[in-house]
Amino acid sequence: MKSSITRIVLKARQFQQWLIAYLVFGLLSVMKLFPADGSIRFADWAMRRIGPFTGRHSLVLENLHCAFPEKDEAEIRRIALASWGHIGRLAAEYVFLDELFDFDPQKPDAGRIEVAGVERFMALLALDRPFIVFTAHTANFELLPVAAASFGLDVSVLFRPPNNPYIAEKVFRFRRKRMGELVPSHAGSAFALASALDAGRGVGVLVDQKFKRGSPSSYFGQEVRTNPLLAKLARQFDCKIFPARCIRLPDNRFRLELEEEMPLPRTEKGAVDVAATAQALNDKVESWVREYPEQWLWYHDRWARRKR
Repeated sequence: MKSSITRIVLKARQFQQWLIAYLVFGLLSVMKLFPADGSIRFADWAMRRIGPFTGRHSLVLENLHCAFPEKDEAEIRRIALASWGHIGRLAAEYVFLDELFDFDPQKPDAGRIEVAGVERFMALLALDRPFIVFTAHTANFELLPVAAASFGLDVSVLFRPPNNPYIAEKVFRFRRKRMGELVPSHAGSAFALASALDAGRGVGVLVDQKFKRGSPSSYFGQEVRTNPLLAKLARQFDCKIFPARCIRLPDNRFRLELEEEMPLPRTEKGAVDVAATAQALNDKVESWVREYPEQWLWYHDRWARRKR
């Protein structure tokens, strides 16, 4: 009897996920019938009105209050609404990603995408050792691996699949066509990344996600756990580390920035200091978020507030 109830519950959960996925796919298909600019602006407008009524809005406000205690309530709410708008834009931009990424090295100022650090992309092509590029959930971070692939960089990108398996499968196929080799985040992902680095290739990782078993560190002055994977891989393979980010500009334009190599903290014996590196990564991401706070995903439970 108990096993039968469990099967029914699982089937119901599976149907719910299927229904949600195909409602999302249907909405995105409808959006594709309209021009990109109008659809993206509509998604921004709609999420600014829907977001505050979701269960995540209270977490957004709490995160913002704790990160920016110096800001008044009006400014906090302005950033929260703008953040929901950027989430709407991110969803709509998936539909038009091929159209949005129009960077041409021969005409760098002609399209929607501008790239700061083109010479560094080219230098990575000529690099004779493995490297790691890290970023955060700022603006449309999906454009960075697309840019890497367009420059011909051989990069294995670590990503976390959506919880909905139907959406995850669709997103994986979409990304794989445009972003090179993808490594889903699971128990064996560290071995896949290590294999890529061992072969002299590059690796791309997001470093601003919650990680229960991570290194104790701080982010906006509050305790967090940070995934030590990047630091451990850098220590093992003596990699060069490069920060990269996407900035959303007015009129549905973007700037992609590949920064100078980031030196990692070392222990007295010269090895990469894993704990200090975790903090250095947080400090870099925090500097980006402070510059454009509305472009980070504040509904993400980075500080594990809901669990507490």
